[in-house]
Amino acid sequence: MSATTAAAPVKAGKKPGRSAEREAPMKWGNPGTYFIALLFIAVTLAPVLYIVVGGFRTNSQITTSPAGLPHPWVFSNYVNVLTSTTFWGEFANSAIVAIVTTIGTVVLGVMVSFVLARYEFKGKGAVYSLFAAGLMFPLVIAITPLYIVIKDLGLIDNLMGVAIPQIAFALPTTVIILVPFLRAIPNEIEEAASIDGASRLGFFFRMVIPLSLPGVVTVGILAFIGAWNNYVLPLFILNSQGNFTLPLGVQAFSSQYSQDTAKVLAFTSLSMLPALIFFSIFQRRIVGGLTGAVKG
Repeated sequence: MSATTAAAPVKAGKKPGRSAEREAPMKWGNPGTYFIALLFIAVTLAPVLYIVVGGFRTNSQITTSPAGLPHPWVFSNYVNVLTSTTFWGEFANSAIVAIVTTIGTVVLGVMVSFVLARYEFKGKGAVYSLFAAGLMFPLVIAITPLYIVIKDLGLIDNLMGVAIPQIAFALPTTVIILVPFLRAIPNEIEEAASIDGASRLGFFFRMVIPLSLPGVVTVGILAFIGAWNNYVLPLFILNSQGNFTLPLGVQAFSSQYSQDTAKVLAFTSLSMLPALIFFSIFQRRIVGGLTGAVKG
C-alpha cells in the first residue's frame, strides 16, 4: 500500500471545523411555539393596524365594511389633523411633560441608586425596600391624595403638576434597574480613580455614568414612554384644553367629532405614533439594559 492510499482514510475521518459547524442548517423549534407567538403578535398588532388604516378611509367605508381596506385611500383625514394647531399644541405639551419626567427620573434615579449601591449606612435595606414597595402601588391608587397635594402646591392645570408626580412614581422602577448596574462596578476601579486624585463626584461623573449607560438609557426610555402615554394623572390635573396632553386630546377630539369616526382614528394613530417610533428605535437598548440588571 502506498503512502498516498494510507493517508486517504485519515483525511476522510477528519472532524469538521468551525466553518463546517457554521454551515450546518439551523434547527427549527416546536411549530406550536411559533404558532402561539404569531397569534400573540397578531392580537397585539391588529388593533394598531386597524386604527392606522382606518384613518385612510371614509365614514361610509367604515360603516359598509368595518374590516375592509380603504378603497379609495383618503389622505384628507391625516392632512386635516397635521394642519391643526390643536394637535401640535397637545403634542408640545406631551413632549414637555415627557422630557421633564425623563430628565428628572434619570438624574434623581442615578443619584439615589449610586448611594444605595456603593455606600453602607444604617437603614440602607429599609430605603431600598421602600423603593421596591413602590412598585406595588400604581398611580391610580394614590390619585385622590395626590390631587390634594398638587392642589395645595398650586400646580392644578399646570404641566409641572403632571411631570413631578410622574417622576416620583417612575423612581422605584429606575432604582430597581440601576442599583445592580452600579453595584457591579468593581471596587478596584474606584480605588484606582481615588489614587489618581478623583473625588467621589469625579468618579461618579467620569466612571459610574459611562459604565452604567445601558441601564440609564433603559430607564430613560421607560420613563419617556410612560409619561407620554399617561392618561389618568393629566385627566385629574389639567382642566383647560390649552394644557391638554395628547391622551387627553384624543378623548376631547373623540367627543367633539364623535360622528366622524375616520378623523378620530387618524388623530388617534398620529397621537400614538411618536411613542411607537421611539420604542421601536430603542427596543434593543431596553432589552440589553434589563438583561444587564438581571445579571448584576
